[in-house]
Formats: sequence, C-alpha cells, structure tokens
Amino acid sequence: MAEETQTLDDLKDLGTIQAPPAEEPEKRERKVDEQGRSYATGKRKGAIARVWIKPGNGRVTVNKRDILTYFARPVLRMIINQPFVATNRTDQYDVWCTVTGGGLSGQAGAVRHGIAKALTLYEPELHRPLKTGGFLTRDSRVVERKKYGKRKARRSFQFSKR
Repeated sequence: MAEETQTLDDLKDLGTIQAPPAEEPEKRERKVDEQGRSYATGKRKGAIARVWIKPGNGRVTVNKRDILTYFARPVLRMIINQPFVATNRTDQYDVWCTVTGGGLSGQAGAVRHGIAKALTLYEPELHRPLKTGGFLTRDSRVVERKKYGKRKARRSFQFSKR
C-alpha cells in the first residue's frame, strides 16, 4: 500500500463526492399531424391495431365499421373505452382504427392499447393516469406453440395400458 490516509484532514484533500444534480422530470412532447390527429400502434396477442384519434364527439370506427357492429359484445366495447373513462375524456375524441390478426378479444385489447398510447401523444399530461391504470403496458402473453409428440402445447395423449 503506497499511500494510506491517517486522519480526516487527509480525506478532505481527496475531495468530496458530490451528488449529481437532481434531474427534472422528462417533458413529453405533443405529437399531432397536420390534420390534428395523433397516431399510435397497439398490440395484444396476435392482433395489431393502428389507431388515430382527434377531438370529436366520441365516434369509434373500426375497419370502416361502427364499433357497435364490429364489437357486438358489450364487454369488448367496455375494454375499448377504459382509457377514456380513466382520464375523464369520454365522448371527447373520435377514434379511427384498423385492426388485423388475432381474435375479437385480442383486437379489443390492441385497440385499447393504441388508444392509450395515442392519448398520451395528444395530451402528454395524461401519461400518469394511463400508466398507473396499466393501459400503456403491452400485454406480451401469446399462445404457446404446439410441441411435437403432444396433443396440444403441453397436453399429452391419453395413456392406455392395453
């Protein structure tokens, strides 16, 4: 050991460790196109939704059809409206989206994810309530693939002794 510090005065000479300056919370920018719309992509299971929102009277169009005809089950419509209810923005935005892949449940989840992301781009101050509600997190669960020698992903064939 070449140099050892013997007293506290020796430590003062080494310099003090300064804490880094407190950073301000990141300011999010508003992203709107020339037509006043905000765009985001939502995903759930195998479904991908491209979502555009703009101020309006609450009309939701999915694949050029009304939400009542595309998502006939009330539960699916409730899932889609959750980001608006969480942010108290019900009937304030028109939504236009195209959805591909997956089933109806996955498509509804993808539209919900896309709406939440588009809302944060249109109004950055809504990021906190949408994040705490879990609407900005992509649900990454997908169907497990079928394995060779199995009946399904994990289910084996029925055993027979004879």
